[in-house]
Amino acid sequence: MIRLLLILLLAGNLFGCATARTLNAAKPGAPLVYAGTRLDWYSLNGGCCPLDRFGAEAPKYAGFDLPASALLDTLLLPLSLAAALGIDLGVSGGY
Repeated sequence: MIRLLLILLLAGNLFGCATARTLNAAKPGAPLVYAGTRLDWYSLNGGCCPLDRFGAEAPKYAGFDLPASALLDTLLLPLSLAAALGIDLGVSGGY
């Protein structure tokens, strides 16, 4: 199971994981809960302006990225729900 998760995460990073892109976007008003999955879905349905809506470009292969983004968004759901509700968990990161 862990090996499958690592393979999915590596594949997502190679093709530009939508979840990672939306986490780094920090666009005011952008969706937070399942943002990567929503970005992939938006792209697959012909969305015109993902940068304006999500603050990030959609991956080149959104259909391939969708399962990995859904998995990663599910794992990060407690953090994204807290952020959407405005709860400060005292978590920081970055450069």
